[in-house]
Amino acid sequence: MFARQPSDQPASFTRALIRGSAALALALALGFAPGPGAGPAQATPEGPRLDDLRELPSPARSVAGNFLAAHVAGFAGDTSASATFYRRLFDSVPDDPGLLENAFIAFLADGDMTYALRAAERILDLDQDNSLAQLAQAVGDIRQERFAAARSRLEPGGRGSAADLTATLLRAWSYAGSGLEEDALLTVDRLEGEGSYEIFRLYHGALMASFLGETEIARERFAAALEAQPRALSIVDAYARFAARDGRRDEAVAAYDTFLENFTRHPIARANRDALRAGENLPRAVSSVNEGASEVLYGLGSVGIGDGDDLVALIYLRLALHLAPAHDMALATLAELLESREQYAAAIETFNAIPTSSPLHAGAQVDIGMLLERLDRKEDAIAHLEAMIARDAENREAIVALANIQRMRRNFPEAAETYSRAIDLIETPDSGDWTLFFFRGASLERSGEWERAEADLKQALKLVPQTSPLGEAQILNYIGYSWVDMGMRLDEGYAKIQRAIELAPNDGHIIDSLGWAYYRLGRYEEAVRELERAIEHLPNDPVVNDHLGDVYWRVGRRLEARFQWERALSNDPEDDDRKMIERKLEMGLDEAEAYSRKSEAGETGGESREGG
Repeated sequence: MFARQPSDQPASFTRALIRGSAALALALALGFAPGPGAGPAQATPEGPRLDDLRELPSPARSVAGNFLAAHVAGFAGDTSASATFYRRLFDSVPDDPGLLENAFIAFLADGDMTYALRAAERILDLDQDNSLAQLAQAVGDIRQERFAAARSRLEPGGRGSAADLTATLLRAWSYAGSGLEEDALLTVDRLEGEGSYEIFRLYHGALMASFLGETEIARERFAAALEAQPRALSIVDAYARFAARDGRRDEAVAAYDTFLENFTRHPIARANRDALRAGENLPRAVSSVNEGASEVLYGLGSVGIGDGDDLVALIYLRLALHLAPAHDMALATLAELLESREQYAAAIETFNAIPTSSPLHAGAQVDIGMLLERLDRKEDAIAHLEAMIARDAENREAIVALANIQRMRRNFPEAAETYSRAIDLIETPDSGDWTLFFFRGASLERSGEWERAEADLKQALKLVPQTSPLGEAQILNYIGYSWVDMGMRLDEGYAKIQRAIELAPNDGHIIDSLGWAYYRLGRYEEAVRELERAIEHLPNDPVVNDHLGDVYWRVGRRLEARFQWERALSNDPEDDDRKMIERKLEMGLDEAEAYSRKSEAGETGGESREGG
């Protein structure tokens, strides 16, 4: 039996990037996480569309039916279905204020800007003070280069700090669009004195100054922004692009190098640094007012994710993409958000919209393969990833994703072989490679190849960085539990598990390992204490319930032991574990273990009897 199977849902390639660079993004105090502005290239989708992946609902015949269906879909977070029903209601019940408001939000969240702007117009006919409707219309005005009209909608009005920050920055970009350089920079400088807004003032002031040709101001503000946030991708990228155009290519490369010391594989930073080293030129981070305004909305949308407000995040990201449809980081962030809301088909469609020219495109295609697996389109998932590998045999991310799927399907020998293909592409393993050795080690252990597995797990322990204490705890726990469960090196295994507990004191699996170590050492009362703690964290884990049943049996609590074994059976244990649990329920623990030993020796035969 084995409890330490690594997570069946590894973080996606793109999410790893977003959680890395964006976690340290533009304004740490606000959780702001912007990425670089997208270039003008448009997306060229190559994968399945939303209507290929799911059957969208048909509107009901009645107003009541559509209203109820829209409400239920919205409550479930299914923005596509909710917008479908609200479109029918919007056309049939045009003047209901509550319905208009709900429909408007559904359209925005689904990215249907045609209906959203129509709904905003109707809302403003009834309520001129609706700030979200004014914001949507202002975004529409900026897109159409009606900059004066946008400013009139964004007049300061005490809408709260977040709304005023949004309005201030968008007004500044609208002045830039009107060619009013002084007004643009003065408007940004209204944020001066607000401590948490200073980085916004520096960053957007630098972007605007660069866009407007105010080189001295841009140089000063980019330098100040980089000094304040040297590990924020958006600032590093914008600074480096400007520095290179300013004749300071070495400084630009150095900024990327410093960033890559912390985020070694970020494709945007690597691609742009390598382009500069090769003598290529990079466009400005922001080449239009639309892109500048999109960057505002994208960054503030990321605040919603940081604050756990998915709806705000969806709306701001959709507005950002209305202005700059090819904004790769906005698309990637939106796709991750949709995935977190279990809207896998919509996430696939969004990942697929990332332009082929973007350094994020390849990783997004890998994520599509993983999402196809989560949609239970298993053949499509494998075919998608294998096609990527066929096009590029050294696409390590696609190879790892294929191995992850094989491991999740418990095809452990196959997974180990595929992880080996990825490891073979590494010249010198570094700290970023520890998960590969960990997952291959786990797959080898599950394939019955403990010596090879142990070597991989020890290699993972050497590579895991000190900045990843949870990763170190996971590896220590895997090694320690394996030794304890096999009845070997019990004291060393116990010590490794104890160290894992120090690093991750509330991890239910590690607590279970500690309890199981006590069990193997014959310290049953201590085992009961720890396994009862573990079951509080993992009440439905079949292995933890099975372990607790065993230790209850040892301390004479046999009725409770049978209850825990029954619970373990009801929670879908692995086949080998299931057979052993059924045997324990039939025979009792001692006879079941004796039967297993005889079975392994080929000595079983005769009838069993009830234990206990």
